[in-house]
Parts: sequence; structure tokens; C-alpha cells
Amino acid sequence: MSLTASSATIAPNRVTTLVSHLTVPKGFGDATLRNRRPDAIELLGGIPDPSALPTAELIEATRRVLGDPITSTDPLQYSRTAGLDLLRQWIAAREGVPVERILITNGGFHGISLSLQAVVDRGDLVAVDNPIFPLFLRGLELSQGRVLPIAVHNDGLDVEALASELSRGARPVAVYTVPDFHNPSQGTLPTAARIELVRLAEHYGFTVLADNPYRELRFRGEEQSFDVFNQSSHVIHINTFTKTLGPGLRLGWVVVPERLVDPFIKLRSRQDSHSSTFVQSVVGDLLTAQPEFFDDNLATANALYGRRADLLAESLERHAPGAFEISQPEGGFFLWPRIVDDTVDAEQLARDASEEGVEYQRGSFFTSGDGSDADRHLRLAYGNVSDDLLDEAAARLGRALARQRG
Repeated sequence: MSLTASSATIAPNRVTTLVSHLTVPKGFGDATLRNRRPDAIELLGGIPDPSALPTAELIEATRRVLGDPITSTDPLQYSRTAGLDLLRQWIAAREGVPVERILITNGGFHGISLSLQAVVDRGDLVAVDNPIFPLFLRGLELSQGRVLPIAVHNDGLDVEALASELSRGARPVAVYTVPDFHNPSQGTLPTAARIELVRLAEHYGFTVLADNPYRELRFRGEEQSFDVFNQSSHVIHINTFTKTLGPGLRLGWVVVPERLVDPFIKLRSRQDSHSSTFVQSVVGDLLTAQPEFFDDNLATANALYGRRADLLAESLERHAPGAFEISQPEGGFFLWPRIVDDTVDAEQLARDASEEGVEYQRGSFFTSGDGSDADRHLRLAYGNVSDDLLDEAAARLGRALARQRG
């Protein structure tokens, strides 16, 4: 085979139209690593605390998986696209669905990406949270989908607002929401609203993408039903072990409606084929060798996260009394305080806070359209920040506020 001089020159520099238009959401990914003070306290991401990650248990599970003289090489081989049966069966039992509906993924965002590719064609309308988890919009860019923002309140997605858009003629092919401990607002969609959302999906023919990475991280309050989602043929449930066992495992799953199981398998088989056999084997062994382990580990971790949520809220009130309106979360990794004083410039506050040595996600990063007051909020992550540093972060925020207040 030979290349002409012109093709050899042009090909290495060629970028497809789609890739050339991709953008990176502000404040996420590599953007969070730039221009930081060496002593900066980072309240940036949904990161689990190291003490809550089962290091010792994973080591023992790895020894068991690789120590069997008969099966020790199996985890180093190829495996089925849907995932290992042992792990899928554990997840299916927990979700209350047939194992055939479980597909193992490389973390939560991979589940989002697969779901978008399965149900969204180029130019399709997708209704989304407003405010929203911004990385969803990054995934939607690949489908060149159009966005219909739907307000999110203290109880999650405003299903009545969605119904009004539908009655006026909007026809989204999908609705994306985070139903439990919404990112960023931390609200949880009540059971009655879930039932109505599913009813709308089945009536109008769209698919609900229920993204639920924080579902297991409840430290107070009453759990809302998830059966209504898992029992519907119009819902794809996306979850992950990222927040519970560790982000570096890159392991998650989707609960797929029966009608979409075959399309999902065909789609995945044309990409990376399957998730790491080794990681699946280790996690599957960990979860099945000690049936009580997962929930026991969650209980310990959630007690820690609940204490930190309360501590951060109390510290903010002590160091900046009356400055923020704070709704105490029932779970998850974030506070979503609103700046009470309308004369405070939220963007300047973020810059001043950075100079004081505390970094957080600006609420303006989370808007998906008009009509949200997200720009008056701060998203403060507490999952992997020690108690002392959380208090110091609140003190630094207080000093940043004082710069504007004189």
C-alpha cells in the first residue's frame, strides 16, 4: 500500500467535525488541577473517603481469585460482554430484576454513554435536569442532542413542569435525572413523583435515564421506592461502585429494560467488548464471600459522611453567620448552599475563595438553561475532606465573603 504525499501530509492533522466542536465543562476534569495554591483545601468532587474504601478486603479477595490453582488464570482472560455471572447475579438480586437485565459497565459515566447511544439519535430532544450534572451534557454532545431544561427543586426533578412541556407539544426521546441525592442540589425525588414520571414515559414513549451513583449513600431520612423504575420498560437505571468501593475500579452497571437488552449487547460488542474480567472477578468474590460486607461497609461510611455534612453546615454558619441558606442533605457527598445576600457577586466570591485557599464548584457550572438560580449556589464536596479541613475551609469562605462586605 502506498500513500500520496498529499494524503500523508493531511491525514495526521485531520479532526472530524464532531471532535473539533467538543468542549470541556468549566471546573471539571483537568480544569480542576490548574493554578491551585499548594495548601488549597479542595471541596470539588464526589470522592469517597480513603478510610471508607475496602482496601484490606480487596487484597484478600484478590488473593482468593488468583490463588486457586485451577481457576487462577480465568480472571486474566476474555469474558462475556454482559459481564461475569457471579457479579451480575449479586446486582440482580439487590435490584430485584432478572439477571439478564444487568450489563456491567466501566463506571457510571460509561453507563450514561451507552444509554445515550442506545436511545438518542443525532438531533433528538432530551429533557434534562436544571441544574444538572454537567458531564451528562458532555456525553450528549456526541449524539448532538438538543436540550430541554426542566427545573430541579428541593425534591428533585419538577415532574409537573415536565408534564406541562409535554402537554404543550414537547417530544423528548429521553429524560435524564438523578433521582437520589441529586447532583448538585441533593434533593431526592419522592415516590409519588417517580410513579408519575414513569407514567409520563409510558404514555409519551420516552425513556427515563435514572442516573443514581449516590443511591446507597443515605445517612438519614426515608428511602424512596426504586421498584417503580426497575419494573418499567421505559427506564434505564444507571449505577456504579465508584462511590462505595472506589472510583479506580471503574466498575458499574445498568439495569436495562428487556426490550433494550439485545441492542445494548450489540452496541457494547462494537466498542470495548467487556469490562475488566479481573476487576469483576475480585469485586464479585468480595461481595459474595462475605454477604454482609457491603451493607456493613456502607453503614460505617454513611455515618462518616453524615457527620461531615453536619459539621460543614455548622462551620459555615459559625464562620459566616446568616450568609448561606443551607438545606441539610439526607445523603450524598455535597452541600448546595445558596448565597443569601443578593449584593454578593458569586463569581467574585469564587475567585476570592481561591485566593484564600479553598476551591469549590461554582453553581453557575451546573446550569443547563435559563430559569435556574444555580449561579447563586456553591457546591461543596465533603466526602474525602477531614473534619479539621472542613472547618478551616468554612473559615476561609468566611474571609472571602468579608472581602466583599468590607
